[in-house]
Amino acid sequence: MPRRAEPGERTCIVTRLAKPTDALIRFVVAPDGSVVPDIRRRLPGRGVWVTADAEHVRAAARKRLLARAFHGPANVDDGIADEVERLLASAAISALSLARKAGTMVGGHAKVAAAIGHDPVIALVHAAEAGADGVDKLQAAARRRYGEEKLPVIRCFASGQLDLAFGRTNVIHAALLAGPASDNALARVRDLVRYRGDEARMAGAGGFRPTPALS
Repeated sequence: MPRRAEPGERTCIVTRLAKPTDALIRFVVAPDGSVVPDIRRRLPGRGVWVTADAEHVRAAARKRLLARAFHGPANVDDGIADEVERLLASAAISALSLARKAGTMVGGHAKVAAAIGHDPVIALVHAAEAGADGVDKLQAAARRRYGEEKLPVIRCFASGQLDLAFGRTNVIHAALLAGPASDNALARVRDLVRYRGDEARMAGAGGFRPTPALS
């Protein structure tokens, strides 16, 4: 039998396994009766929990587990798994913006190259459409400083999404520097790639597949 959830844990309605809340997505019923994702886990009302990846959220919707879990009127949109991804992507972009405002994210090839040489870089960010030459030069510079230690390389955002984080246009390359705001941004990006099932690629130079630009 599944073990009882400990404090700080909840039970996934798909797997019936108790997991830390950070590994789950919370859902609540909105006043209009629709089931909505609560990725910040702050919305009022009774919540139900699903393992934080698209496969489990789609299963919860397809098998009507979400609708039944609330024991009352609850309408689940067919695109709820895509809505979760959109919200996670938006949260990651917002976190990158906060890191930039905190001074722990720099943008532009020259500034990133300088940061690699002198600052405590914890991750590199390249737009999905970044050219191989620019990426390779920065990766080589990172290897010269950090040796074989692999920095996380984020490539799950289009340039237009990085523009939102920086408040300007044509952002192709960026770097996260050590600091609480950058730690939070990296965590939000990890939430997104985990949801997509790409978590194993977090430390690889190939980065992650792009998402559609946020409107």
